[in-house]
Amino acid sequence: MSAIRLLVLGAVRQHGRAHGYQVRNDLEYWGAHEWSNAKPGSIYHALKQMAKQGLLHAHEIAPSTAGGPPRTEYEITDSGTAEFLALLRASLTAYDQKMDVRSAGIGFMVDLPREEVLSLLKERIGRIEEWRAAVTGHYVPEDGPEQLGHIGEIMNLWVHSADADAAWTRGLISRVEAGAYTFAGEGAPFVGVLTEGEENPYATGERHPEDTR
Repeated sequence: MSAIRLLVLGAVRQHGRAHGYQVRNDLEYWGAHEWSNAKPGSIYHALKQMAKQGLLHAHEIAPSTAGGPPRTEYEITDSGTAEFLALLRASLTAYDQKMDVRSAGIGFMVDLPREEVLSLLKERIGRIEEWRAAVTGHYVPEDGPEQLGHIGEIMNLWVHSADADAAWTRGLISRVEAGAYTFAGEGAPFVGVLTEGEENPYATGERHPEDTR
């Protein structure tokens, strides 16, 4: 799964309609340029590709009276919303996703109803436990990694990572069950986007040819 698709679709969806620089600004505001491939070139490429695929609708906006090239604004389509939700659900359940995909999923989990998120996270626990059982069918953690030579350290890492992931997910489940955060249908959602003209304290300063559009 591509984290950049989930991130870009989610950012556009939060705005309702946004131009490329707004999307980039939001992703940098969330720190996504540090933990994912959400770099300027990747963001603009994803916007254009998903517009071609019918997931986004591109609106050409007339130049301002001050001059300059036209600006393209993007709006998520029904197909784009379906794709976003499918990617989001997959990111919350799969045990083998990369950290950027998992992080993007957690960032957008409040776009789903609370009970659905709890169900997805519990499914994730089940998948982690199933995968762990497959590993420990060949490797006994209690006997230590030395039983398989230095290669045992690889399985030791896998098991410890699975245990840490499961423990963290159980903690998240407990917090969500206790009423943490505002999920879809529960009231005013958390607003994590910058308004037009608002300064981004986390901006990289790296320019891209389309930043002026």
